[in-house]
Amino acid sequence: MKEFGNVDVCVNNAGISKDNLLLRLNADQWDEVMNTNLKSVFNMTKQVIRPMMKAKSGSIINMSSIVGVRGNAGQSSYAASKAGIIGFTKSVALELGSRNIRCNAIAPGFIETDMTHYLKEGSVSDEFLKKIPLGRFGKAEEIANTTLFLASNLSSYITGQVISACGGLNI
Repeated sequence: MKEFGNVDVCVNNAGISKDNLLLRLNADQWDEVMNTNLKSVFNMTKQVIRPMMKAKSGSIINMSSIVGVRGNAGQSSYAASKAGIIGFTKSVALELGSRNIRCNAIAPGFIETDMTHYLKEGSVSDEFLKKIPLGRFGKAEEIANTTLFLASNLSSYITGQVISACGGLNI
């Protein structure tokens, strides 16, 4: 605020995964995923809403995941945290829409990042690619472009929505 005088856009993009079957998942792993993926969204959004309300404009963009929409075996904590982001997004959109503040979520599918590099190995990759109609993993730039759209006035009438950027993934 001191340097720029206003907050126009907030992109909440934290995410970790502690993949494990629920039977083997411990409470510390669960808490770490929830704190990083979900509580961080709450904390950052709380920080930006006052200046956005004062300006009567703003765009909050939360990174969820297609796993938060559909679930995935071995990812109960990750799925729960990303599904929580979707519910949070929809509620914030309802609370702040009258102040011209938009809040949306993006639900990426499998994107080529450090978090998914292990999925590109051998038969595991082939199995995932069979479920993606576009036949490839997404690129970070494609998610950045979706984010840019939601941050811009091109999406001025979009709030409370989840945009799946997943290549048509069918889990």
